[in-house]
Amino acid sequence: MNRDKNLPLTETVYYVLLSLLEPAHGYAIMQKVEELSNGQVRLAAGTMYGAIENLLKKKLITSLHSIDSRRKTYVISDLGKRILYADYKRMMNMIVVTQKITAEVLESEEI
Repeated sequence: MNRDKNLPLTETVYYVLLSLLEPAHGYAIMQKVEELSNGQVRLAAGTMYGAIENLLKKKLITSLHSIDSRRKTYVISDLGKRILYADYKRMMNMIVVTQKITAEVLESEEI
């Protein structure tokens, strides 16, 4: 199996892509990431805009035309959706395997 060079996503990039399933501008992305991660991921502006530039270069997100020139609005691209879903499936596989092994170990140790 050939793994995509974009995988695995960092936690920050995962949440940014997830937040951009609906179009949003920078500050809204920062708020959504914090909300989605239950406060576990808080983006500083520099980190967020660096991630945005990187995601634009990789074509995982696109910039939408905006009336307000002070606020750029972004949305996940089709490629970004495929990568996000592939990483979701990768993590779900890790969870299933971990649950199976952990259950077997815990059963044998009678904890």
